[in-house]
Amino acid sequence: MKYRGSCHCQAIQFEVDAPAHIEVEDCNCSICNKVGFLHLIVPLSAFTLLKGEESLSTYTFNTGIAKHTFCKHCGIKPFYTPRSNPDGIDINVRCLDTQPESINIVKFDGQNWEQNAQSLAHKSKQI
Repeated sequence: MKYRGSCHCQAIQFEVDAPAHIEVEDCNCSICNKVGFLHLIVPLSAFTLLKGEESLSTYTFNTGIAKHTFCKHCGIKPFYTPRSNPDGIDINVRCLDTQPESINIVKFDGQNWEQNAQSLAHKSKQI
């Protein structure tokens, strides 16, 4: 299924291909916990930026592998390049304008990222 998504002010708009029934991670790391990000990691080929490349700003920390992108107008973080899957993209399910039929939320221990990251590696691979 194709889902449309956006930031709050609509400056950034995108589409993502994902199933009708999805599994997402609720991470407890310092950044995800503060922004309330629900992670839908998909292959980069499943994502299309429709509008707003010029409105994106990027934040990196620690290893610099993750590219945390957010709207420089409204501050919302609709997607980013995750450290666990730098070949994919991580969509914030809360930024989808239409929601999947069902969402299974799985707790992810990002506070102990190094021990748990391998459990996400398959998510950016084509099926």
